[in-house]
Amino acid sequence: MTLDECVPYPSSYDYTKKSLALTRQWALRCKESRKRADQLLFGIVQGGIFKDLREQGARDLTEIGFDGYSIGGLSVGETKPLMWEMIEHTIPFLPEGAPRYLMGTGTPADIIRAVMLGIDMFDCVLPTRNARTGCLFTSQGKIIIKNAQYSMDQLPPDPECSCYTCQNYSRAYLRHLFVAEEITALRLNTIHNLFFYNNLIHQIRQAILTDQLKALLSKLSELYE
Repeated sequence: MTLDECVPYPSSYDYTKKSLALTRQWALRCKESRKRADQLLFGIVQGGIFKDLREQGARDLTEIGFDGYSIGGLSVGETKPLMWEMIEHTIPFLPEGAPRYLMGTGTPADIIRAVMLGIDMFDCVLPTRNARTGCLFTSQGKIIIKNAQYSMDQLPPDPECSCYTCQNYSRAYLRHLFVAEEITALRLNTIHNLFFYNNLIHQIRQAILTDQLKALLSKLSELYE
């Protein structure tokens, strides 16, 4: 990833424009300083919540030329409708043949929506951060493992999941570990959530092949929104 400045929300137009110019300078320097041919280099589109700056950022990076293009500076406090407005506006200015990477967006339903717009790659703290607070993603929706209702529950976190955590530990035991503030709880929760997200991407790929992406979005929207 090239260096960039992710401006906070809200930021003024003038500040965002100056920041975008700095991001372009850094992107150019990163491209010129590249020494390894075995690593891909992605440029990061910034521009805040201003459509003309988003377009400029995308065009600048395309002109420099990168292996892939990231959309950054979103999921930083703006509303969801505004986030999607910026994403939809930016994508047409990115090369169709290069990977597109959406930074910082990570609910299951949002990932599917972004895929439907043409996004290929994601990163987000959501699965690991939620794991550390005792929130697990399951095929039936989210569960908060510290809740008293799981104190005697011998079911795995997700009966439909084949991850290490679900194959070896009950909800009751995970709750016990979490309430006792054992670090093992955070690790087991993280293993499960990361497995869930890996499986989500597999489901998305299969849904694309079978033309069921809208149905998958509808299902996950009901569970996680």
